[in-house]
Order: sequence, then C-alpha cells, then structure tokens
Amino acid sequence: MNGVSERDAIFLNEMGLGPLWQLRTAPPREALPEPTPLQPVAQSASALAPVAEPAAAPPAPPAPVAPPPRPAPAEPRPPGPTPLQPVAQSVSALAPPADHDSAWDDAALPSDATPEEIAAMDWDQLTIAIAACRRCSACREGRAPVPGTGAKQARWVVAAGATTAADEKARVPLAGDPGKLLDNMLAAVGMGRERDVYVTNLIKCRPTTASGGERAPTPQEAAACRPYLEREVALTGAETVLTLGQIAANTLLGRPLPEPLAGARGGSHALETGGRTVNLVATLHPGELLRRGADKALAWADLCRARNARARSG
Repeated sequence: MNGVSERDAIFLNEMGLGPLWQLRTAPPREALPEPTPLQPVAQSASALAPVAEPAAAPPAPPAPVAPPPRPAPAEPRPPGPTPLQPVAQSVSALAPPADHDSAWDDAALPSDATPEEIAAMDWDQLTIAIAACRRCSACREGRAPVPGTGAKQARWVVAAGATTAADEKARVPLAGDPGKLLDNMLAAVGMGRERDVYVTNLIKCRPTTASGGERAPTPQEAAACRPYLEREVALTGAETVLTLGQIAANTLLGRPLPEPLAGARGGSHALETGGRTVNLVATLHPGELLRRGADKALAWADLCRARNARARSG
C-alpha cells in the first residue's frame, strides 16, 4: 500500500481493512494546524481514518416570526334576557345599593315615600322602602332598619314599640329572651310565628342617643313609621293587632306616647286602617313581663281577649 509500511499493511490486511483504508493527503486548500504535544498520537490514529467530506455548514436558524397581532377585544355585550329576567329586573330596579347612603335610581321608590305611596306598596316594595327609609331622625342616624317577620298572610299582627339593640343585632323584631317569651305566649293560645302571626316593630330603626345608647322614640319618629305598620296590617289581611307596650298602642290609638298603658289595655279597640276596621288589643311588652313576673296574669287575660275578638270577627 502506498505510504504504508509492509508491517502495517500486513496488520491491516489481517484486520480486514487493507483494501479499504488508504492514506490520503489532505486537500491543499486546508492547512493543518501546528502540532501540539498531544497531537502526534491523535494524528497517528487519524491517519488511518478515511477522509470525510467537509461537513456542510449548519443551516441558519429561521428568523423569528412575529406573532400575528391580537384582535382588539370586542365591546362586552350584556347577555340577552331570559324568560325569568324581566321579572327579576322589575324587582331589582327598586332595590337600593349596598350602601344605603348612596344615591339610587330616581325611578325607584323614594327614600322619603309619602303615606299615600306606602299605602299602595306590595310586599317587595314595602321591604325596599323600609330598607331605604329616611323619614325620621332615627333612620338618619345611620341605624339599620329591622323588617318584620312571620306569616305574610296572618290572623294576627303583633306590634312592639321601638327596635332594640338585640333586634338590631339579630335582624329580627322581638329577639332574645323577650322573643322567646312571646313565642310561649302565642303557643298558649294556639298561635305561632311563620304560621299565622306576623311580628314587627312600629319603629323600624333603633332610636339612639349621641353616645349610642337607647332612648325613647319621639312622637315624630312614631308618626313617621306608622304608615309602614298600617301597610303591614293591610297586606297580611290580619283581623287583630296585638300591641306590646305603650308606644305601639298609643301611636295607633292616637294617644300621647307617655300616656300609661293602663289607659289602653283591658278592652278591644276598633282600628281603622287600610280602608277596613280591625281589632286592636293592647298588652304588656314581654320585656316588662320578664322584669315583673306577676303581670303575666294580665298578659294572659289580654291574649284571651285578642283570641275572642278574632273569633267574633270571623
């Protein structure tokens, strides 16, 4: 073999590589690098390797393609109404915002609704009007009004005087121990909340002093809230109103608020409200009965009187 010693040729022939491997001279256009101390060994080995064709240069990476421009977001469109939306919208149009002090739709019920407007309201409208009410100084002090609870179609409306701190916290009228006693009193004559009695306060907001303590309501506050109570009586269709304490009784009967309850209790009164006549029976407030247990006998007589008045009207 040309350029291979005889000894190497014999070795390569024994390995089966003789005819295939020949030493070729490097192309004249490529100069070999200067040998380094480690290169002679590498050269001796590379001298036996076939000369590979120079590798083609790797293709250049493709130029980055800019992403197509994103289309401008379309203007949000409100979803189309469903069959139930018109009714929901008609009610929500009357609802005040979460912050009752902020302005709301002028087309909705005014926060200072007149007695004539209140007398024409349905339950939803009445609830919203009470929540947004600014008819008296008690609600203008920022107190949260407490709506009535119980049967919307009722035989009795039980009306206490002013909202208490316990009522305000529980968001129901006659809360706490006075409410438990009231439930026992009603059960004793076969009545009950959520079944045939609607319970409410005459004054929906808790009257407070400058320091936040409770105070007696003023005649102006009682007069401002009276149309709400009269509308509740009309909407329930109740034939009997049982008042608890002197504030509710004196307000509905047109008496001065400080007048003692003894002048109102002990009989059944005719109350003209909502274009009809209902029975009014005045009794002691359950909170008073908890302080003076001996007066429970008087309250029992009043309950029996209210039950008999209902029976006569039926």
